[in-house]
Amino acid sequence: MSEILADPGNYGYTFGGREPVAEVKPGIPIRLRTLDCFGGRVRTVDDLPSRVCEFPYLNPVTGPLFVSGARPGDTLAVHIVSLTPAAPVGISSTFPHFGALTSTGHTRTLQAPLEERVWLYDIDPAAGTVRYQARRSDFAVDLPLAPMLGTVGVAPAAGEVRQSIVPDVHGGNLDTPLLGPGATLYLGVNVPGALLALGDGHARQGDGEVCGVAVEVAMDVTVVVDVVPGVPTGTPRLETDTQLISLGAARPLEDAFRISQEDLVRHVAELTGLDLLDAYQLVSQTTHARAGNVVDPQYVMSAGIDKRYLPGTAAYGGVHDRLRAG
Repeated sequence: MSEILADPGNYGYTFGGREPVAEVKPGIPIRLRTLDCFGGRVRTVDDLPSRVCEFPYLNPVTGPLFVSGARPGDTLAVHIVSLTPAAPVGISSTFPHFGALTSTGHTRTLQAPLEERVWLYDIDPAAGTVRYQARRSDFAVDLPLAPMLGTVGVAPAAGEVRQSIVPDVHGGNLDTPLLGPGATLYLGVNVPGALLALGDGHARQGDGEVCGVAVEVAMDVTVVVDVVPGVPTGTPRLETDTQLISLGAARPLEDAFRISQEDLVRHVAELTGLDLLDAYQLVSQTTHARAGNVVDPQYVMSAGIDKRYLPGTAAYGGVHDRLRAG
């Protein structure tokens, strides 16, 4: 098993533009540590992110990892084996000019930004809970611990360098709660070795990441990768034990929705041999549409179909089941 620590030099803030920190092989588990989106700088309710963090040094990703055998035109399958919070407390906040319900650089209004405020969430892995505690009252409630990775991606095509906070066809800051233990993410390979990087662990997150910040926490991550040779993937896809999912990243939100739905229709047609309009009709009556984020430079929508509606099919030659079985 390969092991990569979140030491200086082993993480960065972009996809592309960095040399690999390690080489990994398909089928061999990889254990690594990721930092929280604040890089560990927010520790108390008095550590306001705008004061203790420096843009663009937010949302660090561990890597990149050179995947042996991955070539442009292939698909990289990244299976999440396990996610374990590496700290007893998760962090969330409001952030000036960031979030779905405040003025932003894209959505300009005359209102002042929302107050910047930090919340601390006690994490109890044994109980499987994270505790929400209101800042201005005694109200508290336990929420289910639902660990996920907010950011997983590969180097973009054509030598492009993208900030880790940006989601797009290379992956990046997808922020979908579907990307948890047992899920497999499919990404198109653009450069030799793919140059995989990941981070932005969340103890939990609601659909849309509405305030812009989930329950952020450093994470101990175990993944295993595989390469599907000669099969391109144009937009990120996910597979779980029960669903096939396509992801779309764009602004406005309806374009992210359309990207995800269009890709799912074409994927279903390819797997089943259905005519495109027949696949369109099947997806229209069965799809699950969920918002990943509605706060980042591009928004993310997912379109999912239950695999029970696709009998006798196997995406990417059944790689998810092989990786799931270990």
